[in-house]
Amino acid sequence: QDVQKESEPHVYLSKEEVKEKIQSYNSSVTDKLKMTLNANGIYTGFIKVQMELCRPITVQSSQSQGRCAHSNNETAFYLPDGCVNTLHISSTNTVREVIEALLKKFFVADNPAKFALYKRCHKEDQVYTCKLSDREHPLYLRLVAGPRTEMLSFVLREHETGEVMWEAFTIPELQNFLRILDKEENEQLQILKNRYAAYRDKLEEALSGVWKPG
Repeated sequence: QDVQKESEPHVYLSKEEVKEKIQSYNSSVTDKLKMTLNANGIYTGFIKVQMELCRPITVQSSQSQGRCAHSNNETAFYLPDGCVNTLHISSTNTVREVIEALLKKFFVADNPAKFALYKRCHKEDQVYTCKLSDREHPLYLRLVAGPRTEMLSFVLREHETGEVMWEAFTIPELQNFLRILDKEENEQLQILKNRYAAYRDKLEEALSGVWKPG
């Protein structure tokens, strides 16, 4: 289970320290996703972000896979669990820009303010998660932690229920969510009805065997 952890203070590195860390980082990379240091001191590289979304997302599309509900040219659907996306970013890109880039890559029409980027760390048999502020730089965190995802990984989630900016949702989005919930409720209700109908049939069959006229 994740343990919430406070954000750690940002430690600024000199250009020489950045260069040394990038060399060390690239020597440890096993998936060819190396970092590159430019002459102006800005470096570029890759981060992987796991999508852990509980609520449906809205995409600008007429077709979609999975459970969905349609409204004009927009579709609301659930993203598959464990979906991981790789982004090529620079050291100047902020958390907010990374979230916007992820949503754009998936053609998501939802307001970026609905989502938050977390960092997940493993330490002493515990899994720690920390919500990153919009101004933090994910590639810097990746560089400092090294390329091993078990040391640091990124996760995109919705804001907690109490933090949801409901005013960021449009009326069509909310209507789509209600249609999905109604569909799921009807499916679960039908499953329960079938289960109890089968149970009743077995009881009636057992009773008819016990109370046969003698």
